[in-house]
Amino acid sequence: MLGAVQRGNLVREAVQLGPDVLICHELSPDDAFFDAIALMQATAPRPVLLFTNDPDADKLARALEVGVHGYVVNGYSPQRLRSLIHLAQARYSHERELLAKLADVSHRFEERKLVDRAKGILMRARQVSEEEAFRVLRAASMHTNQRVGQVSQHVIAAAGMAESVNRAGQLRMLSQRLVKLYALACMSADATPMPESCARVDANLGALAKNLSKSTYGDLIDAVAAPWAQLKPLMNERVDPARLAEVDALADRMLLQADRLVTALEAQGAASTLHVINVAGRQRMLSQRVAKHALMSVLLKGVEAAAASAEAERARLEFEQALAYLDAAPLTTREIRESLDEAVQVWAGMNRAVTRPRASDTPRTLAETSETLLALFDQLTLRYEHSMQVLVG
Repeated sequence: MLGAVQRGNLVREAVQLGPDVLICHELSPDDAFFDAIALMQATAPRPVLLFTNDPDADKLARALEVGVHGYVVNGYSPQRLRSLIHLAQARYSHERELLAKLADVSHRFEERKLVDRAKGILMRARQVSEEEAFRVLRAASMHTNQRVGQVSQHVIAAAGMAESVNRAGQLRMLSQRLVKLYALACMSADATPMPESCARVDANLGALAKNLSKSTYGDLIDAVAAPWAQLKPLMNERVDPARLAEVDALADRMLLQADRLVTALEAQGAASTLHVINVAGRQRMLSQRVAKHALMSVLLKGVEAAAASAEAERARLEFEQALAYLDAAPLTTREIRESLDEAVQVWAGMNRAVTRPRASDTPRTLAETSETLLALFDQLTLRYEHSMQVLVG
């Protein structure tokens, strides 16, 4: 038995002492009483029996709403107390049973939605039927000893994180591609940077801001957007060779911040699989960076030209090291092998152009081979992103 307590101590005493039934006597229950009962039911639910002199129907309805299981008007007597307590306990048990069934139905409905979403991801990524997608989920469920809903939740989370790593990696690439295009425009009076690249930057920043937690990644996304806000207007103006160094400095600030975002995202997921996506995505950036600095070594003079040449060589070596890593990575398929082999051939042609930056055909060769490598590694990154190892684990 709890014993008599003041209303103000009701919740604390009920939590501490844990009575089987709470019996209340309120001549005319008010909002404060109902609020106390609601708080108690939310904190330490139990049967509640209320004796009152108030027959108000609205108060009866409010009592049922907050969790009163017996509302007795002018009906207190020792002979009835036992049966009324049993009634309150029976109603409480019935209520808890209904709530448990409702929770189970709700859980199953939410799990069904997760399974449908995961099947859709697998169907789009791997071009398989709905039946095959469900077979994959069920096989992973048995292999990991988890419910299909839990596996589905993993697939959804893995797909979302892999997409975010890919999009953030695209921001790195686009920062360098825009400078490459600007340098090419400086070499040709009728050439201008492609608006498509600017649109891709805006689209990726928007998607990342929408899909990622603002409290976790908002500052990192804002850090990428800040230099982009300064760089974007320059991309919409007529090219000026005198501003090439300024454009490059802003792009490298954007590259640095985008790389920090990718690193933070990779750290939140399955390190081995996301790292492969990161490396493949970084190859897109390096292909543009090599071409950019090779072109800048021709456009700039003196110390700046020498620095650009050194940066081109540094990026070239990083690209070759990453090629070797991807070639040995266990995360592979026949399509990935074919794309890597093609990339090696295109890279050889680009390498030859980098060694002769002042040849008349070098700008065109660098433009073509860097764009081909970009397309190949865009495709490769997407294939890594959609691989079963990444999605299912």
